[in-house]
Amino acid sequence: MFSRKTTAGDICTRIVSIAPPGLSLEEAARVMRDQHVGCLVIVEEPSPEDRQVVGVLTDRDIVTQVVAGQKNPNGLCAADVMSREVASVREDDSLLDVLATMRRKAVRRVPVVGPHDRLIGVISIDDVLEVLAEEMQAVADAIGAAQHHEQRQGR
Repeated sequence: MFSRKTTAGDICTRIVSIAPPGLSLEEAARVMRDQHVGCLVIVEEPSPEDRQVVGVLTDRDIVTQVVAGQKNPNGLCAADVMSREVASVREDDSLLDVLATMRRKAVRRVPVVGPHDRLIGVISIDDVLEVLAEEMQAVADAIGAAQHHEQRQGR
């Protein structure tokens, strides 16, 4: 927590819902529903340990581009709708770096990449909020302990 710099790699979710660019939009939506996620990281995977991020497909992308755009989803694939300009962060980026990237790119989730830009996880604004809540609780606990100590001293 406060003992060292918390990094994106420390708090990211390492089990990532991924899909290939050619996955049908119908199947992508089904994967999101079945895995209870709001986004799929679209990867090209030359090998299982070498996942290169090529895009991100969110449920919002499907709604705004396909449904609201009154496009026929039949025949569309993830690559047709995904965001190609992916905002990602490095595994050793600080929480402030993560938040700056999210703010600059106006996104709530970012892939976390390691050496050679290989996908290692995803970090969401909820993940950041959880860490900040823990740190705020630690501050509140310290204040409470100091107050308790002062009360005992005053007796």
